[in-house]
Amino acid sequence: MLSDSVVEGPLPNTQFQRSWAEIAPIGRDAGTGGYLRYGFTEPVRQLEEWFRDTAVADGAHTVAQDGNGNLFAWYGPAPEHGNAVLVGSHFDSVPYGGGYDGPLGIVSALLAVRALREAGREFRRPVAVVAFAEEEGSRFGVPCLGSRLLTGALDPDRAAALIDRDGVSLAEAMGGRPAGARPETLDRIGAFVELHIEQGRALVDLGAPVGVASGIWPHGRWRLDFAGEANHAGTTRMSDRRDPMLTFAFTVLAANKEARLRGAHATVGRVEVEPNATNAIPALVRGWLDARAADAGTLDALVEAVRVKAADRAARDGTTLGLTQESLSPSVEFDGGLNAALGRVLGEGVPVLPTAAGHDAGILAGHVPTAMLFVRNPTGVSHSPAESAGDDDCAEGVRRLADVLDELAVR
Repeated sequence: MLSDSVVEGPLPNTQFQRSWAEIAPIGRDAGTGGYLRYGFTEPVRQLEEWFRDTAVADGAHTVAQDGNGNLFAWYGPAPEHGNAVLVGSHFDSVPYGGGYDGPLGIVSALLAVRALREAGREFRRPVAVVAFAEEEGSRFGVPCLGSRLLTGALDPDRAAALIDRDGVSLAEAMGGRPAGARPETLDRIGAFVELHIEQGRALVDLGAPVGVASGIWPHGRWRLDFAGEANHAGTTRMSDRRDPMLTFAFTVLAANKEARLRGAHATVGRVEVEPNATNAIPALVRGWLDARAADAGTLDALVEAVRVKAADRAARDGTTLGLTQESLSPSVEFDGGLNAALGRVLGEGVPVLPTAAGHDAGILAGHVPTAMLFVRNPTGVSHSPAESAGDDDCAEGVRRLADVLDELAVR
């Protein structure tokens, strides 16, 4: 049973609805209803401008970017070593994704700060709301790019050279090389709490509006390059073909089978074909494997099994296989002490859930005490226009995040 909140009444509901209506049209595709909010593009810049204006109006004394595209709004006393509480998430989306994945955490953080200030609560520790850059990796291929740069997990020179599908480098998109690791920022943070829509149905099944994350499965992305021989679709005998599409198709099915055998997840959701002509045998098929598992050993075994089966099939098809790891996130167990504090604040019986989805919180967990709150998703669908959350549940998320901030930064 959830405990009483320090923020009561209709205030979070009405303010959430108003704030959500302000950002909902930005980056929305009229045809699908999904969002096209890629990192360092105009829709995200508009959302960041809204973030700045909202934070300043609510009393932020500083709103600044860290040189890696991450935007921080600071409230309360000046930050010192290890005394700041960080809350927030990301604005960017997957192609034609839902509106709640990421922005819900930022809007909720801003409103939680506002609710505490309007309730007369005074921060004794500094609080920062953060909007992380390029969490989905939809534009430059590396998920949690902003938080990886901040923590030093991603080399800034490597990041600067990343290229999007239009041939634009990250350095060009940012207007310069990213700054890379910012220990002076990390050293100030004593705790990070990220609120996020649940990307599944566990809270629906449990009948709970909010929950706490226990940890994140290890996961990564691998690029598969299958090379063959381009030729005419009508005149090339089947026995003479070196068709990489066959190797690719076999590999997708093999990944599905190997993941099911291990209780893991494997997805190939992006593919490129050259020359991409209806009447031509491809010269190259490139696909991206997203693999996730409950532990590192299972993940390693899954990827290796896919590689072995793909290589064996390539030898039979007369094609070649290239496998490149583009990102890897280890398993994460969120901070026990911080989760215990969340449990005390939220009350006995609050659900504690693992997740197979990656988050900026997973990157920061290796550097600062980190926790996550989930808000119920009635459809259980995410990375899709069907993703949703009820206004009452979102307002409850604001209340509960305010309770957490009250515990960590006020009392």
